[in-house]
Amino acid sequence: MSLIERTPHHAPTVVIENFYPTLGDSSYLIKRVVNEPLHVTADIFTDGHVLLCAVLKYRRTNEQTWTEFSMQPRDNDQWAGQCTFDKCGRWEYVIEAWVDNWQTWKKHFKAKFDALDPEIAIEAREGARLLELTADRAKNAGAKNTSKELHELANMLRLLPLEHLIEVLMGDDLQSILDRFPDRTLSTISKSNHATIERERARFSAWYEFFPRSAKNQSGQHGSFRDCLPRLDDAKAMGFDVVYFPPIHPIGMSHRKGRNNTLTAHQDDVGSPWAIGSANGGHRSIEPALGTLNDFEWLVSEAKIRDLDIALDFAVNCSPDHPYVKEHPDWFHQREDGSIRYAENPPKKYQDIYPINFHCADWKALWRELIDVVLFWVKRGVKIFRVDNPHTKPVSFWEVLIAEVQAYDPEVLFLAEAFTKPRMMQGLGKIGFSQSYTYFTWRETKQELTEYATELTKTDMRWYYRANFWPNTPDILPHHLQHAGPAMFKIRAALAATLSSNWGIYSGYELCENQPLPGREEYLDSEKFEIKVRNWNSPDNIKGFIRVLNESRQSNAALQYYDNLHFHAAHHKDIIIYSKTTPDLSNRILIIINLSPSEVASDMVHLDMNALGLSNDAHYHVHDLIHGLRYKWHGASNYVSLDPSATFMHLFRIES
Repeated sequence: MSLIERTPHHAPTVVIENFYPTLGDSSYLIKRVVNEPLHVTADIFTDGHVLLCAVLKYRRTNEQTWTEFSMQPRDNDQWAGQCTFDKCGRWEYVIEAWVDNWQTWKKHFKAKFDALDPEIAIEAREGARLLELTADRAKNAGAKNTSKELHELANMLRLLPLEHLIEVLMGDDLQSILDRFPDRTLSTISKSNHATIERERARFSAWYEFFPRSAKNQSGQHGSFRDCLPRLDDAKAMGFDVVYFPPIHPIGMSHRKGRNNTLTAHQDDVGSPWAIGSANGGHRSIEPALGTLNDFEWLVSEAKIRDLDIALDFAVNCSPDHPYVKEHPDWFHQREDGSIRYAENPPKKYQDIYPINFHCADWKALWRELIDVVLFWVKRGVKIFRVDNPHTKPVSFWEVLIAEVQAYDPEVLFLAEAFTKPRMMQGLGKIGFSQSYTYFTWRETKQELTEYATELTKTDMRWYYRANFWPNTPDILPHHLQHAGPAMFKIRAALAATLSSNWGIYSGYELCENQPLPGREEYLDSEKFEIKVRNWNSPDNIKGFIRVLNESRQSNAALQYYDNLHFHAAHHKDIIIYSKTTPDLSNRILIIINLSPSEVASDMVHLDMNALGLSNDAHYHVHDLIHGLRYKWHGASNYVSLDPSATFMHLFRIES
C-alpha cells in the first residue's frame, strides 16, 4: 500500500515539530502536580503565505473530551502554550494546528482594498463564502442566531461599495465569533505526549524513617504499632510529613542474620526486616511482635489525623521461610543442585534473602501477585511506597505496577531507592516513579553540589525525575558524617532541605549518631539487625534546628518548588549560595551556607539581581528565618561571614 493510500482522510497540512517538553517515547511520563502549569512549545509552519491557528489539547487518558487552549506564535515559527491538570492521574496532550482561512483572507483582502485592486469584488465573494461556511458550522453547533447574523453579513459582503463594512470585517468582535467555529477539516494533530499528575506531596515532602520495632525504647523490648505514637508526634514536631517504615512483615528464621550482619543469630536476635516471610505469613502479613493488621490500620488513621503519610517499604525479597518458596518454587532462581539461589552483591552475601525470578515461566501470575500485594496495602490506607532496589527488577514490571496501582488510586506515590547507574535511575523516573533517591549523599564540595543540583533541576531531567535528598539511610553513613560534630549534620540537613523540595533523614540523624563499621560507610551496631534504645532528647541533638528548617519550608512557597533553583556567585571555596523564587516573585528565598564544619568563611557574595526580580541598585532587606536576624542590603554584592559554631548559614527571605 502506498503512502497516499495509507493516509487517513487527508494529507498533513501543517508541520508540527520540536514539541517540548517531550521524552522521546510515548510511554514516558512528564511529571506535574495538580494545578501546576505545564508550558509547551513547538515549531509550527506550513507552505505558502497563510496564517495558522494552533491549540494545546489535553485530557485524562480514560476520558473522551478534550480541553484546549490557544497557543500563541513567537519568533521563527515557534508557538507556545500552557495547560494545567486539575486531577491526579494519567493525562495525554497534543497540539492541533490548521490554516486559518478567515485571517488569511482578511490579510489579503485588506491589502487589495487599500491598493484599490480592481479584483476586490472577487475577494469579497470569497470572504462571503467563508462566512457562510462558518454560519453552517455555527448552526450545526446549535448557535442559530449567530448563524443567521453571519449569513446576513455574507449577503452584505457581496454588495458594493464595501467601505462601510471594512471596520466590521477587520474587527475583533467578528474574529472572536469565527474563532468559536473554526474550520478544522484539514487540521494536523501531533503525536500524543503523556503526563502523570500527582498530589502536592510528590513535589514537596519531608520524610522521617524509623523502625517500629524500636518504638518501645526499652532495652530488650520489641516495640509495636501501639508504641509508635510518640515517634509520630516527634516526627510531626520536627516538621516531617511522611513517616517511612522499613518492612513490617514476618521475618524469616532460616539463615537469620545476627547483630552487625553476622551469619549466626542468637535466640534473641530479631533479624533483618528485609528478610521477609515466615510461618506467620508473607507480604500481606505483619510481624506478630509489631501487632495485628487492625493495629496497623489504627496507626495509619492516627497518622492521618496528624496530617502524616505512613510510607511502607515494598521489598520484593523473600526469606527461605516465605510461603512463596513452598507454594511457588518456580518463582525463584533454581541452581544446578536443585537449591534456590540467595541474594548476592559481591562481596556482600544475603543468605537470608531469596531474590525473585521475574522472567520465570509463570511470570504473569508472579507479576499479578506482586501488584495485588501493593493494592492490598493501598486498601488499608497506605498512599506512599518506598521501593527497595527497583533497579534489580525489570523496568517493565514497575511500569505496569505503578500504572495499575495509580489507576486504582491516583494519590499513591512511589519512591525509587535506586543507587545505581544514571541511565537506570533516569529510566525508572520516566516510567512513573514519583520520587527518586540520588547521589546527593556523596556530593560534598561546592562544585560537586552545584553541578549535580543543576543537572537535576535545569536539564531535561526536571521533567521526569524528582530528586529526594537524604543525608543518611540505615544502609549509608557517609564518610563526612563519621565522627563529625553537630555542625556537619546541620550543614548536610540544610543542603538537603533547600536544594531539593523533597528530603528525608533516617532516625538517629537528629541525635548526630555517627559511629561507623570500621572501614565501611555503614553504621556500627546497625538498626537493620537489632532493636535500638535512644535518648531522644540527648545533649547536642539538632531537633530544634530541623524543626525551624522544616517550618521555613512550609511557610515559604519558593522552597516547595523543585526546578526553580538558581546559583549565585561567591569566590570562597566553602561558601555556596543559591536562591529559589515563586513564578510571580512574591516569595524569594536566598540560601547561603558555609560547607566547612570547622572554619569560618567570610567573603563578598554576588547576586544575579535579575533572577531575584531586583534592579542592580536596589535597596532591600533580608530576613534570616533560621536565626531571626535582619540586614539591609544594597545592590548585587554584599558581605557575609559564616561561623560553623554559630551562624553557619543564612536562610534569607528577601523583603524589598
